[in-house]
Amino acid sequence: MGKKSRIKTRTDGTKAAKKERMPFVARTFEGLPSEEDWVALREFVPAGSATITLKDGETVRVCSMLPGNGAGIRRQDGETWIGLQVAHNFGDISRDLAHVIELARSTEPGSPVRMTDPGVGPRLQDIIAPDSTFDVVVHDGFDYWVEGVEDNDGVAEALAEANDTIAPTVHLDSVDGAYWTEMGPQRFLRWVMTHDETALLNALARLHAADDDTLGEGTKLIGHFRAHGLLVPVWEFEHDADALEQPATAFAERLAAALADDSPLTSAERAAKGSLISRQVQV
Repeated sequence: MGKKSRIKTRTDGTKAAKKERMPFVARTFEGLPSEEDWVALREFVPAGSATITLKDGETVRVCSMLPGNGAGIRRQDGETWIGLQVAHNFGDISRDLAHVIELARSTEPGSPVRMTDPGVGPRLQDIIAPDSTFDVVVHDGFDYWVEGVEDNDGVAEALAEANDTIAPTVHLDSVDGAYWTEMGPQRFLRWVMTHDETALLNALARLHAADDDTLGEGTKLIGHFRAHGLLVPVWEFEHDADALEQPATAFAERLAAALADDSPLTSAERAAKGSLISRQVQV
């Protein structure tokens, strides 16, 4: 059967219109409070959460992950929780998540939200109150899932198993979007940055060429990765998270100065930029 003959038609013989879909958006969390933290919870923070306030006054808890990697839950107390680390992606994650909140309003308390194709509609940017905060709490495990739940029978073993998979993670207080993590014998800092990518790479190249891109002795900028339209530089080091607070603040100041420098890159800086571009990592 040819492709044309497979086009669905209505009973009156006319062709059925294709369902309109939201266009793909690369920087889907742009315009939300603490964009960099949305990206971090979506991509690599194992157990984190924050609360947002909607324009109608409702509060929603945003979690890095929910039981069973679910899209959302209508809690027994009626509060909506949504998960960021999920498989669904209909083109615009912001629209997907807003749809989960819509579905939760018609979901029975104590029940998971069943995700459906969201179609075209409001995005998170359209429903979150302009003055809403997004203050991330990084949890040691997933025990917060059952806070306030009356019947916890049978979940202790599942929680213990899930908690065993968590890499220790700390959100730095001194700068925005930076998360320390320990993976076996290695420690990394992943720092989500909202600067224009070209300007950021130029600034990092200037610092690298000047041997000024570290976070102190024993640290090294090993590369970067991209997530939701943003660049995420990654450092490797031996220190605990609290030892990085002051060096991170000092680095942010050096980076701001480098970002403000619009002079052409020197040959050494161009070479440094080429090296940085080639060092894409996955950690």
